[in-house]
Amino acid sequence: MKNVPLIMTLIRRGIEQRYRGSVLGLLWAFLTPLIMLLVFTFVFGVVFQSRWAGQTDNIYEFAIVLFAGITTFTLFSEIVGNAPSLITSQPNLVKKVVFPLEILPIIALGEALFQAAIAYCLLIIMNALFGQGFSPAFLALPFLLLPLLLTALGMSWFLAATGVFVRDISQFIQPVLTALMFLSAVFFPLSALPDWLRPAMTFNPLAGAVEMVRNALVFGVLPDGKILIYSITSGAAIAVLGHLFFQKTKRGFADVL
Repeated sequence: MKNVPLIMTLIRRGIEQRYRGSVLGLLWAFLTPLIMLLVFTFVFGVVFQSRWAGQTDNIYEFAIVLFAGITTFTLFSEIVGNAPSLITSQPNLVKKVVFPLEILPIIALGEALFQAAIAYCLLIIMNALFGQGFSPAFLALPFLLLPLLLTALGMSWFLAATGVFVRDISQFIQPVLTALMFLSAVFFPLSALPDWLRPAMTFNPLAGAVEMVRNALVFGVLPDGKILIYSITSGAAIAVLGHLFFQKTKRGFADVL
């Protein structure tokens, strides 16, 4: 708890640095997801005329559904994708400064969550105006994202520590994330999978999160409580194991860097 003020300060600084020097500044945090949503609407709704199972011919609905999945994947991808270089890009913090290195993945999570929060707000507004309508199910979003955030944090601790000793992991993680995007029900509902393949998705934490968030924000359907509790428990276990691995290995960071 003693590091909370430091974490909040560094998250704010990271967000400010991302947009520092640009003409529109923080406005890009709103414009970027809006542009993405407009592109999805045009490409999938107008050009390909794609429709989600059970939806009407409303051209906006498929784009909104797809945007929900992409936003959830992007949140996970930003946290995990940058993890292998979190320590190696900050050698001064390892060698010369007494700094709690374990908070670096938490800071990265906070920055990604800020971006995702804006995108989710835009999604809720667009769905209320052009999609399925407004549903109070969006209030459950923090709980629905918790399993994914815990999993991403645990993986981030593991990858950040491993990236110090195995530099190739930075090159390996990006194609893995790309494959994961197509294997996590971002572009299709889990119900579209064959019966024999659906149980395998229980081992993919991203697939469950995408489905839960999409159903709640777009269709107003909440998941079964037991499934959510199981997901949170699994995510917490991954977070604990990742943190333990990080704490165990960080003693050797200075020798390698």
